[in-house]
Amino acid sequence: MSAQSYDEGDLRAAAAAAIRAPSLHNSQPWRFRLHDGAIEVLADRSRQLAVADSTGWAVNIACGAATFNARLALTNAGTPADLTLLPRDTGPDVIARLTPGSPRPATYPEQALFAAIPHRHSNRKPFFPDPVPSPVRAQLIEAARAELAWLDLLVGMTALTGFAEIAQSADRVLRRNPQYQTEMAGWTHADQAPDGVPVTAGAPATEPQDLLPQRAFTDRRRAPGRDFEPEPLVAILGSAGDRPTDQITAGQALQRVLLTVTDAGLAASMLSQPIEVPTARDQLRRSLHRSGIPQMALRIGYGQPGRPTPRRDLADVLAEQG
Repeated sequence: MSAQSYDEGDLRAAAAAAIRAPSLHNSQPWRFRLHDGAIEVLADRSRQLAVADSTGWAVNIACGAATFNARLALTNAGTPADLTLLPRDTGPDVIARLTPGSPRPATYPEQALFAAIPHRHSNRKPFFPDPVPSPVRAQLIEAARAELAWLDLLVGMTALTGFAEIAQSADRVLRRNPQYQTEMAGWTHADQAPDGVPVTAGAPATEPQDLLPQRAFTDRRRAPGRDFEPEPLVAILGSAGDRPTDQITAGQALQRVLLTVTDAGLAASMLSQPIEVPTARDQLRRSLHRSGIPQMALRIGYGQPGRPTPRRDLADVLAEQG
């Protein structure tokens, strides 16, 4: 028999997990509320990046990732959710509605992914050159497929160099945009702010030998001998289309992949520059020989230990009940 409704405790547990999701510049563009016994994930448009995310793509990706974390929390509490994306009978800011499904215990894989939530974070520093094992690569591909998305792993230097050229070109476009750079600087902090990116979490300053672009969150130089890995594992995550529902679905898949990465003892950072620049995104799509749409690029490998960036308090993200 299905539970009739979620309560305030369920909402808080779901939101506590959801806020650990990634977002562009750690802008955290989400809110959560209890409405008629369902938990709703809402877009916080006041936190949408006006320059970097004029279309709302990054908000949808972030809220999709938050939705996946909320689903995991509810499943691990014993009542998995039935999911509706962009429900028609609500306002435009409701991204997802989670209604109680049939109670059941969480599976071991669901427990492992849930346990990985507080440990997942972007690692923008150089990785060790050790290759990601084939069984783990297969798990990452399956993680995306389980959420109705796809994940292409770039194999060989030809594919990797081709991607790097697209990514570097997109990065140059964004670096030449003063409004973009000002906006990014506004989300970069030297102290422990509850949002944005701490300079300590940024990649070391770019050097000529770097294959992939890094955002200029810091001008800190790298330690001698700590170059980026010469042949990183790059993954492209994509969806069938590029409607808001496709983007939200991709966000859920992204988070499942990232938690799978974390559970496997690996690190990841996101490379969204070739997604943010439309011409680069189309070039990337054509290079993959896919009809679907790339939604995120990832660099995956073995990294030095790091720590998650701060998040706002729960009280700041809980909306009034509908």
